[in-house]
Amino acid sequence: MPSNPLTTSPGTAAASPRLRESALYEQVAERLRARILAHTLAPGSWIDEQALANEFGISRTPLREALKVLAAEGLVTMKLRRGAYVTEVSERDLSEVYHLLALLESDAAATVAQSATDAQLAELQALHDQLERCVDDRDAFFRANEQFHLKLLHIADNRWTQEMVGDLRRVMKLNRHQSLFKQGRIEASLDEHRKIMQAIAVRDAAKVKRLMELHIRHGREAAALS
Repeated sequence: MPSNPLTTSPGTAAASPRLRESALYEQVAERLRARILAHTLAPGSWIDEQALANEFGISRTPLREALKVLAAEGLVTMKLRRGAYVTEVSERDLSEVYHLLALLESDAAATVAQSATDAQLAELQALHDQLERCVDDRDAFFRANEQFHLKLLHIADNRWTQEMVGDLRRVMKLNRHQSLFKQGRIEASLDEHRKIMQAIAVRDAAKVKRLMELHIRHGREAAALS
């Protein structure tokens, strides 16, 4: 009797091809994601599946699976009979993304103020100190800022919030007019971070929540397309 592929031992030859195929489309998705977020593949641009398949030396099947993953993340838009395009971010998109970020991250910040350990707060403070050191280096500040927000979510320890914020921040990065790149925004953002850290240090959850909402709202204003 032929073996059932769903019950075959993971070490058998029958299971191996499926695992390799899965890894392949995930690797392709990671490459394309990096190009999209770096704007090497610009917002609104058509994704030439055949050219990419040739470049990567793969068939179009794993490429299309990768595009489905990116479409689920909001980075790619699939258009009927026209193929895949890098998602363009409209003003409405930005407003909706930042609105959700404000709700989710302010809630996470309040949780951190209430329940984080002293060791966790020290980790967060170390990232804030890094922000202070990067104020004259825009790119380094951008990276440190993202690490701070991700660490805050990690400490809040809600995996659903982390997943949703991760997707929202990827879409936010499609905006060519990154909020921290606006004149004076880095200094303003740093001051907002200082106030957030001060409120976290005294465990004032309500104040932290308000400050984080305001911080993200100001980021939205600086990220305006117009």
